[in-house]
Formats: sequence, structure tokens, C-alpha cells
Amino acid sequence: MNDRPVWIKSSHSDGGGGNCVEWAPGLVCGGGRVPVRDSKDTGRAPLSFSSAAWAAFVGGVKHSADS
Repeated sequence: MNDRPVWIKSSHSDGGGGNCVEWAPGLVCGGGRVPVRDSKDTGRAPLSFSSAAWAAFVGGVKHSADS
């Protein structure tokens, strides 16, 4: 059994090794904190954002991609 969290890379991440953001939905805690990390530096502790801040960020990225 693998107890390691599953990190999901953003579909908007640059395939050339830059701008790589990942989040781990299985690590979202009861307080609604969302863990986010730089996929190029996975040894560093993830940042933690409120679910509202994360939703605003994702919505902004989607909106800019649609423009």
C-alpha cells in the first residue's frame, strides 16, 4: 500500500521545466487549507492556501486561458 500523497500538476504548467505548480487534493485538511508546491523542488515544504484563495487562483488561471 502506498501512503504517499498524489500530487496533480497543473495542466497550465510549462512542459519545458518552468512554471510547474502541483496540488494534493488528498492532503486538503478539515480547515480547508490546500497544499501547493513547486514540482521542480518537491523536497521543499508545500505552501498552504485557504480553499477560497485557491479557488480564486484557479478561476483566474482558467479565465486568462480562455481570453
